[in-house]
This record gives sequence, structure tokens and C-alpha cells, in this order.
Amino acid sequence: MTIPSLHRINELSRKQKSEGLTQEEYTEQQKLRQEYLKDIRGQVLSTMSTLKVVDPNGDDVTPEKLRITQQQNRSKLN
Repeated sequence: MTIPSLHRINELSRKQKSEGLTQEEYTEQQKLRQEYLKDIRGQVLSTMSTLKVVDPNGDDVTPEKLRITQQQNRSKLN
């Protein structure tokens, strides 16, 4: 999944380094960065919710905390 605001974030970052940003651009940059972090965290949590840890013997050793979180996420979907 690509994050659409990433192009604009990079654009503002380059401008900040070369000539500086106006207050409006700085505010936009901060808002876009927060949205970007929210999207990344969502992607990581989504990936983690499907994770299963297996040891070399083939036994499921998924940490209990992760199992609980996965069960809670499944119940929210139903």
C-alpha cells in the first residue's frame, strides 16, 4: 500500500532544506507527517494481527499478548 501524502511530504522536506517553508507550508508538513505516521502504524498493526510465531520444531509459540490482541481484533470485525 502506498501512502499518497508521501510525495508531498518529500516535496516540502526538499523545499525546507533549500529555501525554507512558510508558516502554512510548515503546518501542512506537520499535519502530513502525523497522517503518515498514523498510516504506517496502521499497516504495522494490520501485519502484526496476522502474525503467527513458530519455533524450529513447528510449535506455535506466538506470545500471549499478541494472541489476545488478535482475538480482540477478530471480535471487532464480527
